[in-house]
Amino acid sequence: MKVLMLGWEFPPFISGGLGTACYGLTRGLTQRGVEVLFVLPRVRDPQRRSHVRILSAAQTPIPHRREAAERALPRMRRLHIRTVNALLRPYMDDLEYARTLVEIEKRLPPADDAAATVLDISGEYGRNLMAEVTRYSLAVEQIALAETFDIIHAHDWMTVPAAIRAQAVTGKPFVFHVHAVEFDRSGENINPDVYAIEKLGMESAARVIAVSYYTRNRILSRYGIAPDKVTVAHNAVSRQHAEEVYHLERKKTGKTVLFLGRITFQKGPDYFVEAAARVLKKMPDVTFVMAGTGDMLTRMITRVAQLRIGRQFHFTGFLHGADVERMYAQSDLYVMPSVSEPFGISPLEAMLYDVPVIVSKHSGVSEVLTHALKVDFWDVQEIANKILAALNYPALTREMMRNARRELRALHWEAVADRIIALYQSLLG
Repeated sequence: MKVLMLGWEFPPFISGGLGTACYGLTRGLTQRGVEVLFVLPRVRDPQRRSHVRILSAAQTPIPHRREAAERALPRMRRLHIRTVNALLRPYMDDLEYARTLVEIEKRLPPADDAAATVLDISGEYGRNLMAEVTRYSLAVEQIALAETFDIIHAHDWMTVPAAIRAQAVTGKPFVFHVHAVEFDRSGENINPDVYAIEKLGMESAARVIAVSYYTRNRILSRYGIAPDKVTVAHNAVSRQHAEEVYHLERKKTGKTVLFLGRITFQKGPDYFVEAAARVLKKMPDVTFVMAGTGDMLTRMITRVAQLRIGRQFHFTGFLHGADVERMYAQSDLYVMPSVSEPFGISPLEAMLYDVPVIVSKHSGVSEVLTHALKVDFWDVQEIANKILAALNYPALTREMMRNARRELRALHWEAVADRIIALYQSLLG
């Protein structure tokens, strides 16, 4: 079986859990004998070896633009996009959004250019989302015409137009893998264009894969998709990535509590800061670390200063690769206070380093972790109480980790791959 897989990121070029999940899933699929052709917007290191065959949309020759436009699909005609009002980064304040609108490019390459061209696709989460998504879809259409495969597997909304084009020119079934929905990223203040693409993808796909029952319920209630069309396949984690630094020695004095993720509304960093201030009143030698970046970073730095806890609170910025592993290995507790988390791989990654975790009840990962401490994201006092309990009672954390090791053994990507292969086979008959 051969799969044309469409995604916006893949290690080592990742910005969050999406790339990590794509890597783990494809690893599981290839170990089960599935051949995966993964199309990225841009491949920055063509010589890098991988377990999948990776193609770059940015290097794909595109024929005359008008010819491509004439193949517009009925389903795509239903989608009306206000290009200048739909940006790739959903976490902007009003000032940054206004500046971006001034700079945004107004159109794609000229329609009267008869020669084939290679479109400029950065693949970064930059300023002009819809233009990037459209360029990517045109390139994927050409790749689909040139390659042979059995099924199309698209990750998140950025790849939906590409999947629909590929399906139209090949007739192959399309599976839409939803790692997050717009309501997770933006709360009730959603981007209507992103929502429209998500809904179109769910309606057009033969099957929809949700990363949790939490996400499945949102798909059913917010997008009106039939329940029998949506399958849940929880994410997993692989211990092999932890082996090199798993035994790093932790600090002998004091405790370290870690928040690692985008510093945005969705991840609840403000609740972490407020809980930290309450913990430090009881345990002043605890160190809190916020690793990541995002539109709320400046606000969090200001709030830490207002609370006068800067000596015990550190901001690392965005961490890559081995730095992430070292951060996990040197921490005593991981906290994920997300407001809305479709899944959340990072707690599983922390557990690989024998780090106990506290997770939001509003997350998909809480469905697969029986022995993690769970909190309502908005209950700052309860978060603080759980942090104090985990730090003050070693017997509690030892029991948590003993049970966590058992749970992790069942959360492997090969099991996820088996579930998705069964879905493929049901579609292929």
